[in-house]
Amino acid sequence: MRRKLAAGNWKMNGTGDSLSELSALAEGHPSASVDILICPPAPLLSRAAAVASGSAVTVGGQDCHAAASGAHTGDISAAMLVDAGAGSVILGHSERRQDHGESDGDVRTKTEAATAAGLIAIVCVGESLDQREDGQTLDVIGAQMEGSVPDGMTADRLVIAYEPIWAIGTGKVPTLEQIGEVHDFMRERLTARFGEATASGVRLLYGGSVKPSNATEIFAVSNVDGALVGGASLKAADFSPIIAALESA
Repeated sequence: MRRKLAAGNWKMNGTGDSLSELSALAEGHPSASVDILICPPAPLLSRAAAVASGSAVTVGGQDCHAAASGAHTGDISAAMLVDAGAGSVILGHSERRQDHGESDGDVRTKTEAATAAGLIAIVCVGESLDQREDGQTLDVIGAQMEGSVPDGMTADRLVIAYEPIWAIGTGKVPTLEQIGEVHDFMRERLTARFGEATASGVRLLYGGSVKPSNATEIFAVSNVDGALVGGASLKAADFSPIIAALESA
């Protein structure tokens, strides 16, 4: 059975004071039947790892460079994330793809670097509103998965997060049927490429305006193994009900 995952992406939010929310989250879930992950900004990562140490909460990075080291000012290697206490890293988020021009090939090489360092790679895919309205969603998702996910991946090192770009932070959410269609498609593509044994173990997350009020119905959708949550993960009071909904799914 795939162990479900509630992942929070703090994006470029938070300072040291924000770690009290992480502490509250850990205290509120001393033992959990799902995995709980918080990905804070890089300057908070080592402190977040210390706060979460010994709890049911783990921490991860929001990006890594494909190279192990070198002249890459401002970048962070996968090994540095591990050294700071990370166990996972988000890769290929639409905001990285849009703001920094990251291609599927860039995401693939980063994923290779992350898994080589021992991190779990959470690879993000998702279509724009124009692509959705033009009926290109599955073609876009299929191409992103093919280009962004390296060959030879194992289920314990790969998570795929479907985040329709038009739903991130907008309050708009695809219908449950649309979410199910994409998640079933992703499972089928993984099976065709990696085989049933591997594909059945890869967790598929939904992300895009997930909140306490809609989490239960989203988690009931076929092949939804959890969520990648943005704004609602910044406060323990908002993220805890989502975790509870996932535990009950």
